[in-house]
Amino acid sequence: MKSLYTLIVLFSLTVMSSSSFAQERYLDEVFTDVTVTENVIYSANATVLLVPVFGQAIQIPILMDVYEPTGDTEAERPLVLVFHTGNFLPNVTNGQISGTKQDSSVVEFCTRFAKMGYVAAAVDYRTGWNPLAATQPERALGLIQAAYRGMQDARTAVRFFRNDAQTTNAFGIDPNSVTAFGLGTGGYLTLVMGCLDDYFKIVQTESPAGKFLLDLDGDMVPETPMVVPVYHGDINGETTSVTPDGAFGLPAGDTTTYAHYPGISSDINLVVNVGGALGDIGWLDAMSTPVVSVQSPFDIFAPYDDATVIVPTTGDPVVRAQGSLAVARRIDSLGNNSALYNATFSDSSTDLAIANSATAGHEYYPGLFPFIKPSNSLGIDEGVVLNWWDPDSPSPADGQGMGVPWNQLPHPSGGTFHEQGLVLNEGMSAEKSRANIDDIMTFVAPRACVVLELPCAANFISSTEELLTEQVEVKVSPNPTSSLIQVDAIDETIERIEIVSIDGRLVQVRNNINDRFASMNISSFESGNYVLKIYFEDGLVTKQIIKE
Repeated sequence: MKSLYTLIVLFSLTVMSSSSFAQERYLDEVFTDVTVTENVIYSANATVLLVPVFGQAIQIPILMDVYEPTGDTEAERPLVLVFHTGNFLPNVTNGQISGTKQDSSVVEFCTRFAKMGYVAAAVDYRTGWNPLAATQPERALGLIQAAYRGMQDARTAVRFFRNDAQTTNAFGIDPNSVTAFGLGTGGYLTLVMGCLDDYFKIVQTESPAGKFLLDLDGDMVPETPMVVPVYHGDINGETTSVTPDGAFGLPAGDTTTYAHYPGISSDINLVVNVGGALGDIGWLDAMSTPVVSVQSPFDIFAPYDDATVIVPTTGDPVVRAQGSLAVARRIDSLGNNSALYNATFSDSSTDLAIANSATAGHEYYPGLFPFIKPSNSLGIDEGVVLNWWDPDSPSPADGQGMGVPWNQLPHPSGGTFHEQGLVLNEGMSAEKSRANIDDIMTFVAPRACVVLELPCAANFISSTEELLTEQVEVKVSPNPTSSLIQVDAIDETIERIEIVSIDGRLVQVRNNINDRFASMNISSFESGNYVLKIYFEDGLVTKQIIKE
């Protein structure tokens, strides 16, 4: 009898252990190995980088590396397109060690997504503009045109995969589940991919009005768009464009865009923006794609709210843009991220996002992770550090660095590229960057499950039954209050408490309480009514509270 009891206990512990550590596809890494198909040509389009050499735009192949879980038998896998950083300039020319599809961060994200069961692609895109142009309008013109070409390429990459799904199906993607994941400059791309559905939005900006218009006649009233489809192609890159004359510094009759996969949808299902910003907040509307953003509130390069983008090396202004906080505020007011409000996230990164939102002085948005780290020894906020490198490794042999190692290649700002890289990445290492990537994946993966409606979404969509007050007695005091709310569940154990605004926004959460008593500080809240959700093992109780 004793042996049978021992066997039952051991079996129970085994089941509990297995369920506690079960790995779930799209949420955890469930594959060991990844298969990479390198240098897939998804497009061939015109680059302006060679205009000074050849006197015209030159058609070049545009490449991606595709990562897949090795040995996977799933027929349709969600797709993640990962776009690198780089200031819309070639590597080295951009003053950075990063800026290609081989960046350590890009490889790391793609590998992790593939091990989680996604198909991931590290996508290159066209670059080229002059950040050293003499005037602010010239710099704004160069940047918006570079971003426009990058957007065309990014959307062409989406159509490439959808076309593949309809034809050879070489990559086995689910065409109805596409995420655009942007790092730094790549975040600028993914944000416009999710909302710029009409060319005229470029002309009709909100913050400020007319920022992408030129004053060519000198009457102090800008009237000429900086991007014109007849010269620069349509917003998706589905048509071929040939310049009718020599405007915009291009020769007449020059082909500036080449059509690819016309008639196939360029839509995406989720935007992830890590450290980027949006060209104009007015581009967001009720039809825009859900957005998850990660950014330092103290970012020294991209605006966190609403500010002017500057040239890092000179400090010269380029154009006013809106960062992750402004995007989260607007897109949540539009209801685009409603799926995230209907889910419950109880992970370390969500807890950190809630705390960091308070530190940054704004309310918590479930689609925004304010990424805060201590300043380095120089007093600089490093932002979201993701890349690492071998100082002895060569710079790209086919670029401006001509293969010279990073610790020998002179940097325009002094020292070597390696030394300059350490200014914003003190103690650079794979371990440092991977720890940051861990935090980002912990935040992003559950939200992708929910927005993309993947099977793993069931972990976060609450089916908790609301308990009657006769079943559980809960006292909340004082109510109204100007600061602390005390919750007493009398004879029950509280697991979690959420505070939700009257319009349904989660504004505060406390997890892992495991006590009958709990307190919540709402002193920073605006005056008004809120809903207190008190969770127990068997359900929840809701209470209305008033902040004085």
